Amino acid sequence: MYAVIETGGKQYQVKEGDELFIEKLEQAFGEIVFDKVVMVGGKTTKIGDPYVSNAKVRATVIKNGKAKKITVFTYKPKKSSKRKLGHRQPYSKIKIEEIKGV
Repeated sequence: MYAVIETGGKQYQVKEGDELFIEKLEQAFGEIVFDKVVMVGGKTTKIGDPYVSNAKVRATVIKNGKAKKITVFTYKPKKSSKRKLGHRQPYSKIKIEEIKGV
């Protein structure tokens, strides 16, 4: 059984036992339930409008962290204008425990 969940403005296809990196959640550790389930698949497929009613995905937050640093460098040629910035995107690593497709 698999499901498509929506979190952090993005959609993810997940199965039980999957570990994935998503946009940072408010919750530091412990269990979290995703109720914005767009689709549940298996022997039969249920597609939501926009979400599947009574479908839930239970997951556990493993850790929160920051991704590798990226360097953003902008300049304007012949103008003596340049700017160098760095950015580290925060993330949460979760493990999918159970999918309820009711």
